[in-house]
Amino acid sequence: MSSFVDEFQANLEALPNILQKKYSLLRDLDKSLQEIQRQNEQRCEQEIEDIKRGVKAGNITPNTSLIRFSDEALDEQKHSIRIADEKMALAVQAYDLVDAHIQQLDQFLKLCDVDNRRERDTAAAAPALLASSLDGSTKSGRGSESGRGGRKKTRLVAAEEATETEVAVATTFANTTGMQLDLPVDPNEPTYCFCNQVSYGDMIACDNPDCKIEWFHFGCVGLKEKVKGKWYCSDCAPLKNRRRGR
Repeated sequence: MSSFVDEFQANLEALPNILQKKYSLLRDLDKSLQEIQRQNEQRCEQEIEDIKRGVKAGNITPNTSLIRFSDEALDEQKHSIRIADEKMALAVQAYDLVDAHIQQLDQFLKLCDVDNRRERDTAAAAPALLASSLDGSTKSGRGSESGRGGRKKTRLVAAEEATETEVAVATTFANTTGMQLDLPVDPNEPTYCFCNQVSYGDMIACDNPDCKIEWFHFGCVGLKEKVKGKWYCSDCAPLKNRRRGR
């Protein structure tokens, strides 16, 4: 958890400088665009006046299909469109950059909430476990033929119960971390896994080339580390086993 916080803080500290550079470039592009548009408007107005005078003087045939602006005017208009496209691309980059940090923060808050609930569940289960252990010790001490043997057996039972409780809590936490994250999803961003969420954290690909989902989050499929060799999701594994049986 601490490494995640350190990484997020480092990325967040660099965000203002990156945005400032993009906004500065946007301002420069906007100034260039305004200047080209101003020149193009003047050129087009002048050419329109020249065409009107030519038509009145009879030097130009009043055929609208043959009347057109000069190549210089058309080139200026194309250049304006290219600059506008560059401005749009920069704006989208800035938005995506901020949105990625927001999603990362939402994921961190969700993980913190899961961790806090796990700690509360563990703390709530501790008194019941202790009471059960003490009760078991009393009964074993009364019913055993040897006092030492009874205490030893009780400790083993208490240890087994404690282990079972820890496994149950760990399983609950593993299932919780695989829950769907209520993150703000870009409608254009692809989703994956059984949870139908965007890509985040560690993910694994199903080795079935015809898999409909393809990629899965570790937590959603119960993985903690990368699998050695081929791996198939729960939908594709039965199909793979059927082919082997044939």
